Amino acid sequence: MDNKSNDKNKKSFKSPLGNNPKFKFNIYWIYGAVFLILGIMWMTNSDETTINREVDWNRLQRVILDKDFSKINVVNKEFAEVYIKADAIKNDTAYKDLKPKSNLFGNTASPNNGFYIYKFVDYQDFREQLQTIENQWVAKDTIGTIDQIKKSQIIASNRINVSTEKRESFWNDNFSFILSIVIMLVVWFFLLRMMRGGSSGGGMGGGIFNVGKSKARLYDKNTDTQVTFADVAGLEGAKVEVMEIVDFLKNPNKYTDLGGKIPKGALLVGSPGTGKTLLAKAVAGEAKVPFFSISGSDFVEMFVGVGASRVRDLFKTAKEKAPCIIFIDEIDAIGRARGKNLASGSNDERENTLNQLLTEMDGFGTNAGVIILAATNRADILDKALLRAGRFDRQIYVDLPDLEERKAIFKVHSKNLKYDTKEVDLDFLAKQTPGFSGADIANVCNESALIAARHNKKLIGKQDFLDAVDRIIGGLEKKNKVIAPNEKKTIAYHEAGHASVSWMLEFGDPLVKVTIVPRGQALGAAWYLPEERQITTKTQMLHKMISLLGGRASEEIVFGEVSTGALNDLERVTKMAYAMVAYYGLNSKIGNLSYYDSSGQSEYGFTKPFSEKTAEQIDAEIHKMIEEAYAKAKEILIDNREKVDRLAKILVEKEVIFKEDVEEIFGKRTFDEHKEEVKDLVKENQETDNQQELLDKQTEIIDSQE
Repeated sequence: MDNKSNDKNKKSFKSPLGNNPKFKFNIYWIYGAVFLILGIMWMTNSDETTINREVDWNRLQRVILDKDFSKINVVNKEFAEVYIKADAIKNDTAYKDLKPKSNLFGNTASPNNGFYIYKFVDYQDFREQLQTIENQWVAKDTIGTIDQIKKSQIIASNRINVSTEKRESFWNDNFSFILSIVIMLVVWFFLLRMMRGGSSGGGMGGGIFNVGKSKARLYDKNTDTQVTFADVAGLEGAKVEVMEIVDFLKNPNKYTDLGGKIPKGALLVGSPGTGKTLLAKAVAGEAKVPFFSISGSDFVEMFVGVGASRVRDLFKTAKEKAPCIIFIDEIDAIGRARGKNLASGSNDERENTLNQLLTEMDGFGTNAGVIILAATNRADILDKALLRAGRFDRQIYVDLPDLEERKAIFKVHSKNLKYDTKEVDLDFLAKQTPGFSGADIANVCNESALIAARHNKKLIGKQDFLDAVDRIIGGLEKKNKVIAPNEKKTIAYHEAGHASVSWMLEFGDPLVKVTIVPRGQALGAAWYLPEERQITTKTQMLHKMISLLGGRASEEIVFGEVSTGALNDLERVTKMAYAMVAYYGLNSKIGNLSYYDSSGQSEYGFTKPFSEKTAEQIDAEIHKMIEEAYAKAKEILIDNREKVDRLAKILVEKEVIFKEDVEEIFGKRTFDEHKEEVKDLVKENQETDNQQELLDKQTEIIDSQE
């Protein structure tokens, strides 16, 4: 029984030091001990300390009359220091208040010249008081003395010598010095805090001595990222390649038995918002191996050599936890092509970091079991040495989603939305959002919820989704913006011109709606559903140019002059015409030449890769092409002037018109029926061939993981 109670007492006993009673050394304890010793030495050094007391005139007068002082010192003509003789302090009990006391160690120091302090109001009055004492001395010593010479000697010997000095206080003398020390300490303290770099935030590095440590975050089986491949809609091709890497890490024998080697790296390339980082998060959620995540800018630091040091530390840690994955987001921050702007010397540190990264990825050493994932939307500026096989064996292109992928993305982002399932058709919304990225679609879903809440709705409706699409494309609607009637009419004819020309052209984009309500910086806008093509012909581009110039052509035909409202149209037309002539080789006079630099690195340093004569020809052909498109737009509008007037009148009255209104005036487009037939045929082929192959491949990989 006693043993059990003793054991129980032992278990219930807790150390006063907590769960970790071990002694931990801290360098600040040394600083504290030094200051404590210096303070004790200063307090116990009585020989160097002068004792002083403040007294009144009566006490001071007795001291002076008894001649127990050695000197009188007047400071700043404000007070007097009357120093007492050491013998008087030692032998006379009247001066016991100036006797030194024993120190902390019990030793009594020898008496010194302590002094009294007398504060007077006026210096001249104090001098007169001293002179009165002098006269008393002289009168006493000259009683019965007849010799004049002896009298003068007595008077001289009884003079009180008063010295004066101008003394500054300790703070006045040392304020600037103390202030500079305080400022240095404050700056040092804040630099120390900044250099810690979030050492308590869960990163791998921190502290002033860990500035070269990697800042990568580690995700492993103990960290739940809550993102899986099921959350990544679309991107089927990219998912297959990335899932294969994950499968290799889980089942390496499946590949090594055939003599295969694991890819060392994969580069995710695509436009902003297409889901590159989301795909990497899914890899972190699916892979059962350590996953290091870091941004390219985390390697960049103001200190020389820190970037390369962080790269070394990252790979050192990764090798210890191999097999693992390292994900570097926005790798273009350090992976930019070397040899640019070296004259300024500003890129030396970044290039040193890149050199270290190249060495770690595929250098003389080996990185068995470490796979590099990276993402960028500027692959054209990356260094060629970074892109070669052996470093990034695969470049995975993450494109903008097509129609079917947009449907899947809408389904993912609408899971948590409360919308009217009878009214809202996700297939319809996918058709209304061509060119939207995954991030744009997520924004549409969120904006629709905000718009519905703004109108106090219980469910999100179809119109809320359409308003969200309009909000993202054109900006916020400004119904309160006052527009003059003549300007409103001009805007109406401008937008009616766009809609009419596009409706009459075979390759014009199908119209969705036209509005003259200001949105963002635009006074009016027309919404179209562009056909999703993999390649574009010359005729299709020309029809697009004609449609863009329809607005200005309508203004000239109706009002006899043009306005500044076509700025955006002219900019887009000019860029399109330049691309046709200088990039795509779609001009017969310039020929089958392309002056486009796909690498984006201007390897030969040319400002322009053609002569001045060719530049003149390009300018002339661009001008000719635009003028021909403008003439064609005017021709279409003149032939359909009556219909354009009707469309503009309805637009002025309603401010917003839809496809049905245009169809009622111009009739149905015969081109659209043919395009729908072609789309159905292509869709059937894709579903039976390519799409089925892709799904089979995905299923195979998922099954192998399970």
